[in-house]
Amino acid sequence: MAKPGEPPAGIAKLAGVMKAENIPHTVIDANCEGILFLLKGKYEWDDTWYKRAARKTEQHLHSLRTDRAYQNINRYKQTVKDLYRVLTASVRNEGIRITLSDYKHPGFSPVKSSDIRKAAGSPEANTFYRYFEQRLTSVIEQTGDDIVGISLFYLNQVLTAFAMIGFLRKRFPCIRIIAGGGLVNTWMKKPGFKNPFSGLVDEFVAGPGENIILCLYAKKRDGATHYTPSYSLFPLDSYLSPPYILPYAASRGCPWKKCAFCPEKAENNTYVPIPPSRVLQDINLISKQNKPVLLHLLDNAISTPLFNALTENPPGIPWYGYARITDVLADTDFCIKLKKAGCVMLQIGLESGDQEVLDAMNKGFTLDLASRVIRTLHRAGIVTYVYLLFGTPWETSISAQHTLEFCARHHHEIDFINPAIFNMPVCDPACTGYKTEGFYNEDLSLYTDFIHPEGWGRREVRQFLHDWFKKNKAITGILKATPPFFNANHAPFF
Repeated sequence: MAKPGEPPAGIAKLAGVMKAENIPHTVIDANCEGILFLLKGKYEWDDTWYKRAARKTEQHLHSLRTDRAYQNINRYKQTVKDLYRVLTASVRNEGIRITLSDYKHPGFSPVKSSDIRKAAGSPEANTFYRYFEQRLTSVIEQTGDDIVGISLFYLNQVLTAFAMIGFLRKRFPCIRIIAGGGLVNTWMKKPGFKNPFSGLVDEFVAGPGENIILCLYAKKRDGATHYTPSYSLFPLDSYLSPPYILPYAASRGCPWKKCAFCPEKAENNTYVPIPPSRVLQDINLISKQNKPVLLHLLDNAISTPLFNALTENPPGIPWYGYARITDVLADTDFCIKLKKAGCVMLQIGLESGDQEVLDAMNKGFTLDLASRVIRTLHRAGIVTYVYLLFGTPWETSISAQHTLEFCARHHHEIDFINPAIFNMPVCDPACTGYKTEGFYNEDLSLYTDFIHPEGWGRREVRQFLHDWFKKNKAITGILKATPPFFNANHAPFF
């Protein structure tokens, strides 16, 4: 499960490679298709809310695909909550939690390889079985394809992805199965990782998948060749957003890569930007072919050269993405240029409103600069989506209070807030020196619990967020404005 608001950019990149090299291929966004399959089902559930929501399903889907749902946040919330209710009715196994962005099984853990193998061993028990049994069988019998690639980015996707893999193994035992994506990359970067899924997955791929595609089909590899992503095989009118959002990654890795607990640093991922001129060519080409209504730049941080290129040659459609807090965004004239070039929102990783915490995290900016950036963006008419991280090893109850006060002071300029609780990565060198405890404590765990040096543990952080942060009058209004389930992906439409 992932938010079905836009096509997956990584698969579009691989599709672009295959299209350019004339390699026949099929693209299946099983996430979007599977969710729609469940939403359009009829379920025997004696629940008044479900019955009302089921009658309005098509209306709600149409509303999310036009601008109607986004004209009023309360109407929007009712729309997505009704769809969530229909998904809830689709669950056959007691205890499974399914939403528009999440899937959890009470008996299987996505970080325990033995549980994942069990999910693969009984695919018919999966909530999405009727969907993928029909869809995969139809495609493979029609095309005769003998290689299947599975892309995994989120833990929410693991159990169903492996149920699909288990189904393929039973129905088409000779097919070669290759798995890649961000989550697989993280697994493979863990020290001592060995494929725990022998007999299920033939090969795991770390990092970009272009090379393995070219190698599989005996195509000449040229490091200088750039491939434009292709969205021609995606169901662009099916996503739950106005058609359609164009996701585009102008770089891999992070240009800063100095923050404590940064996964890019821990995994030693190299920063590789695409030249801004080529980025603009790609965006213009794809836009002419598919007519997107919004551009989503997926970079860890939009670089200053790309910002400059966008102001000099605007893409002609609204756009948004992540940005580091730097001096350039405190320049009023520059931010006005960004706005005129189509920038509607910037996602800002503030993390904390306490300078000592920021310095310990090596964020590379001061609170004074953060204040000026947020004010400048607001004056320029650019929406700010601010990310906070509570419970880091350097935070105390006092510094958490400083974060609350910072947000309260800027409540007129901050449009959206995402308050998250810190998870200690299991393999990050920065973990050294902290006493850890079993959090998930499984062979594929990404995070672990730790003894906070100041006693500011997860329970205390949750209580602070519930009792103080989320109930602060200046902040409550910001939090209520955040689109549920889709969060930043739909925020630009408001």
